[in-house]
Amino acid sequence: MVVCVCNAIKEKDLRAAVRSGADRPSQVYAQLGRKPKCGQCLSFAQTIIRSEIATA
Repeated sequence: MVVCVCNAIKEKDLRAAVRSGADRPSQVYAQLGRKPKCGQCLSFAQTIIRSEIATA
């Protein structure tokens, strides 16, 4: 599933970034070498981040 259309960030990439230590959307973007653009994905990204942290 695509989480961020502007940056083509997939859910699997976001989850991998969280497993590598990112715990905020800004850290995920940094790990993936991208920058937020429109911001519409941030709440969805945060939900996935919380989910991944909870199951770790």
